[in-house]
Amino acid sequence: MRKVTFFLLFISTILDGYSQTDKRLKGIEKDLESILEATQAPGFAVAIVEGDKTIYAKGFGYSDLESKAKMDENTLLPIASLTKSFTCGLLGKLREEARLSFSDSPIEHVKELRFYNDELNNGVNIRDLMCHQTGIPRHGYSSILFPTYNKDSLIERIQYMEPFTGLRQQWYYNNFMYLVQGVVAERITKKSWEENIQEHFFKPLGMVRSNLTVTELEQSNNRAVGYQLLDNGELRKMDYDLTVISPAGGVNSTATELANWLKVWINNGVFNGEQILPEQFINDAISSQSIITPALPNGVRSDMFFLNYGYGWMISSYRGHYRVFHGGNLDGFTSDLAFFPSDNIGIIVLTNQENSSLPDLVRNTIADRLIDEDKIDWAEDYIEELQLLKLEMEESKKHLFELDAKYTSPSHKLEFYQGNFCNPSSGRFKITAKGDSLFANFKMKTFYLKHVHYDVFQPIEITKYGIDTTNVRPLKFRFTTNESGEIASIKMKLEEALDHPIEFVREL
Repeated sequence: MRKVTFFLLFISTILDGYSQTDKRLKGIEKDLESILEATQAPGFAVAIVEGDKTIYAKGFGYSDLESKAKMDENTLLPIASLTKSFTCGLLGKLREEARLSFSDSPIEHVKELRFYNDELNNGVNIRDLMCHQTGIPRHGYSSILFPTYNKDSLIERIQYMEPFTGLRQQWYYNNFMYLVQGVVAERITKKSWEENIQEHFFKPLGMVRSNLTVTELEQSNNRAVGYQLLDNGELRKMDYDLTVISPAGGVNSTATELANWLKVWINNGVFNGEQILPEQFINDAISSQSIITPALPNGVRSDMFFLNYGYGWMISSYRGHYRVFHGGNLDGFTSDLAFFPSDNIGIIVLTNQENSSLPDLVRNTIADRLIDEDKIDWAEDYIEELQLLKLEMEESKKHLFELDAKYTSPSHKLEFYQGNFCNPSSGRFKITAKGDSLFANFKMKTFYLKHVHYDVFQPIEITKYGIDTTNVRPLKFRFTTNESGEIASIKMKLEEALDHPIEFVREL
């Protein structure tokens, strides 16, 4: 009898962290299922932390629609920009060990690093990288269209990335600055970013399924497949790859293992009695280091206001409660990690749907219950907003090709547009002609160039499904000529923050 009692006590202890009977969560599955239905996501995983315990963890829907594999709390998914808190955490530990200061210039640690001008070379410090205040916009096309598996080659590109404003004048998200942080840690520790994450976080937190490369993810069991929701309601499988900009978004993990990461942040850096992160660093990281937007209260949600950035975290007021959070998005996946320091709770949501609203809706639905606020039907709100958004998108699509000139033609025969075009902030791509069509060939993507007006063309991506007209963007390729009338360059408005296009010069 004593053995049975001991066994039951043991099982009770194990299940305590995954209690499904918390009164505050009564009926939560019904609400979460309604969000899954409203967003048409394949599936998602969620975990809830309170104090040093995981009080709820569960999967919904499918991790793979083709095989009908169910999503559960241990399904492995890419977490994208949730990675940033891990990278900042490494620097927090190095600061505690007096191996760097956040006021250091990153050039002190990465000798070959250079920025666009002397103001940045002489003024940028590590803190600026951590809270997105360099004045350099995303330049995201550089890693998306011109991927590389060499961190050093990406570092070389930064000197050609033009800022749009002065240093510390405005917050602007930039993944390359998180790449620099990862390389700073590498140079100081003499270990790769991947080795540092494994040693300092994954190992002590028992994150045994979490990994840091696409190869490891693909070789793992119980992993999610990513999907894109098309305008017609179809879910299309997406390929996923993230190259060496991984310090900004390269972690793959599960809801249950990320719960341990949240416990570190909620409990002043401590996990199972071990100090994983310095307490002072945590206080700094979840404090406002830069202003994203004032986000003043409005009549719709007067208890949700301000939006700032710390170190790898966003900070806002949610229904009067202090909320620390970060989202993540990449091909086929969306994620959200949030915690409420004053309420001692945290929420993880991971879904295998690109650009999905599901993580926000699930997070808010759970938060309302745990912080004891009146429940909002977030699924219903989403459906209403979605209808308005669809109307706006339909109107926008009507005007997408309205500038197409019916009675103009390219100034040259198509074969004269061919060649390699290069910009040092990114790399080179090739224009080819076949029949009566032009194509832009990048390392991992190919675009059909639809003629718009004289030497202006609209790129439309070609996927394994064919020419993809479901995701056409207003980007244009504008070919320019030299004094001899030969095609000399292509100009594209790739960076919205800059008031001029990025020029790719034709190589002779």
